Amino acid sequence: GRPFPVAPTRSRDLAAVLFTSGSTGPAKGVCYEHGMFEAQVAAIRGTYGIAPGEIDLPMLPIFALFNPALGMTTVVPEINPSRPAAVDPAKIVQAIRQCGVTNSFGSPVLWRKIADHCIQSGQTLPSLKRILMAGAPVPPDLMQDYRQIAPNSHTHSPYGATEALPVSSVEDSLVLEETAALTRGGAGTCVGYPLTGVDVRIIEATAMPIESIDTVTDLATGEVGEIIATGPMVTRTYDHLPEATAGAKIPDGDRVWHRMGDLGRLDSAGRLWFCGRQAEAVRSDDAVYYTDCCEAVFNQHPEVGRTALIAWSGQGVTIPAMVVEPVRRSLIDNRAAQVRLVRGLCDLADSIPHTSGIRSFFFHPSFPVDVRHNAKIHRLSLARHFARKRPVEA
Repeated sequence: GRPFPVAPTRSRDLAAVLFTSGSTGPAKGVCYEHGMFEAQVAAIRGTYGIAPGEIDLPMLPIFALFNPALGMTTVVPEINPSRPAAVDPAKIVQAIRQCGVTNSFGSPVLWRKIADHCIQSGQTLPSLKRILMAGAPVPPDLMQDYRQIAPNSHTHSPYGATEALPVSSVEDSLVLEETAALTRGGAGTCVGYPLTGVDVRIIEATAMPIESIDTVTDLATGEVGEIIATGPMVTRTYDHLPEATAGAKIPDGDRVWHRMGDLGRLDSAGRLWFCGRQAEAVRSDDAVYYTDCCEAVFNQHPEVGRTALIAWSGQGVTIPAMVVEPVRRSLIDNRAAQVRLVRGLCDLADSIPHTSGIRSFFFHPSFPVDVRHNAKIHRLSLARHFARKRPVEA
């Protein structure tokens, strides 16, 4: 038969409106142009060495739309897109093994469930060439587990946002050999080097709109500030939201910088480090506490599933507090066990200067998370939940 006619599109023509996850505010429609999608495909293919003929199992369904352009076959996973963390990991493992899947994307929460299943059942995933984890910072121990579970693969963690993706990427070898110890020490999460064609800057953080790139103040290497990025895949506007566009975009001649909404730093090697969302940083009278830097310290405790840093106000003073999702749910109703755990957490806090001021703790059985990845913690919701409750203190 005759080939389908090609639509006469141009690079600046609108191609799609994709919505943000709404993890720190209402979801916004992001305007994608055809040229931005073309740049994304080129960046993904070049960064990860994807070759035609590969087989992909995308645990974020929209990513399947890239596969025809990348020449990959799509295996559709048995997963509820609105509740991905409820997936049966046995079914994902079966699909990967039966179909010879070589590439797969999912959040760290999903890959943790799959890893636990593989470890318990003694199964491996030898067909995988690459594993992509994103949606939340990836724990180094999860990358380490996949070195045994998928021995022929590398784990990659791309960094970006719906408005700008991918900005940078980091591979398991760099994390496990160089940066994991720094992350455990509260340095934040290394998200790798900016991709070819992408520029990243760290500027003095502000909540106000920035009318021109010429007015920003760049911070020195190693200083924590607001992350901004520009490149061919960085979007220009939100759909019918001029105020949101003005607040998130910085004009720079023919190009636009996107304000990632994240805090981070660049190290002396040019690597980007993620320290947390700007809206979730906790400011007390004497210090600023960054979510990713602080939570990584407490997450090392064997009785802790995960933690979330929040601001809590008592007697008119704002202090940092840590919400704990314990491994054992029975601890939620056991005050004595909570006090014992808090003593251990305070010992961890004292080992790092910038967490030593955290002495107040709350306990929650299951954190509220975003719908898309089930991995981004709604810390502001937790702060509202505990606003009128008393913390556990050592």
